Amino acid sequence: MELAIDWKVESQLIDGWSTPNLYGLLFVGGMILGYYIIKRMFKSEGISEKYLDRLLLYVVPATVIGARLGHVLFYGPYWDTFDANGRLIEEGYFSHPMSILRIWEGGLASHGAAIMILIMLYVYSRTVVHRPMLWILDRIVAPIAIAGCMIRLGNLVNHEIIGTPTDLPWGFKFYHAPEYFDANGNPVPRHPAQLYESLTYLFSFIVLMRMYWKTNAKAIPGRLFGMFMILIWTARFVIEFIKVGQTQRDDVWALNTGQLLSIPFILIGLYLTFRKVPQKEQARFDKAVAKPLP
Repeated sequence: MELAIDWKVESQLIDGWSTPNLYGLLFVGGMILGYYIIKRMFKSEGISEKYLDRLLLYVVPATVIGARLGHVLFYGPYWDTFDANGRLIEEGYFSHPMSILRIWEGGLASHGAAIMILIMLYVYSRTVVHRPMLWILDRIVAPIAIAGCMIRLGNLVNHEIIGTPTDLPWGFKFYHAPEYFDANGNPVPRHPAQLYESLTYLFSFIVLMRMYWKTNAKAIPGRLFGMFMILIWTARFVIEFIKVGQTQRDDVWALNTGQLLSIPFILIGLYLTFRKVPQKEQARFDKAVAKPLP
């Protein structure tokens, strides 16, 4: 007898309505949870909530816009795809630009979110708090990790970002992903890649929180951010080996798109985590952090 988990959970909350849905609630819930975590951090360092409110205005739109644009540019078919008989196989984003706005249907790329968040945090560090960018990066990575954990659970209920077939007893049969059924129309047990990523993000969150509260890592520029980059993107790189490719090129390349995009982030993380911070750089960092906020 085949052992597998019948996964029939639906994201739809109201019959016939695509939104609001469970995916959206998990996405927003992750943001709210991250807000309260960084709020506690700011409070412990005597930082006014007004800076946290401004931070939200930078991070939340950057996350959504960056993730969506990342999916469109890195993974999405740009133009409509047709088979040999001229039948439409898949709609392209550039052929139907308004479809780019339909984020409730899924299609968010974490690499795109990461890039956009980095850009907006640079602006925030220079124009709002006037502190080194690594200072704010070290404080936002734990909240991002737990938000990522929730978002991947959203992918699970959306039956997307599915793993390759497996005969392991915890394989999931995704009943709402018919494109992955066998020739007889039955769901094939697959790795719950979304759940794997969610658990690794949760582990990363625990490690980062311990480093923040129990060590002096937050006083070393880039140490927490570097560890975040190693934990998150290494997990992503490894799990990609058991995920269904999201583009046609992923079926033929030795490393898929997600893995290639992860490598630079991992290298940055290794550098920031294991480098010895020069005394002059540490002194400048300490001096900048000691200044009263504007």
